[in-house]
Amino acid sequence: MPQATKRKPTQAAKSQSKPLVSRLTDAGEDALQRLADLPGGTRALTAFNDLRNRVDEMGKKVRGIDELERRIAKLEKHVAELKPPRRTPRKTSTTRPARRPSTPPTP
Repeated sequence: MPQATKRKPTQAAKSQSKPLVSRLTDAGEDALQRLADLPGGTRALTAFNDLRNRVDEMGKKVRGIDELERRIAKLEKHVAELKPPRRTPRKTSTTRPARRPSTPPTP
């Protein structure tokens, strides 16, 4: 009876057995390494990394806006309660009293 020979797995077979996320991670790392090797690639990667950090910071700040709006609405309501109510202006009559004729000064 012939013995079954064990074959070594090929590179393609090895990559098929890896989870998809691991393969994507490896491909991304390879791509980043190639970019870094290009002239100006390191500067580009640094700029992309800085951009990512800034977008993360902006996201945190934007998420805080809702809380600030709630606090402002609460404070505006409190201030409105503290203010005295506005008085309506008195209505004045539409007729004016007759003016007295001016007399010249007596010497």
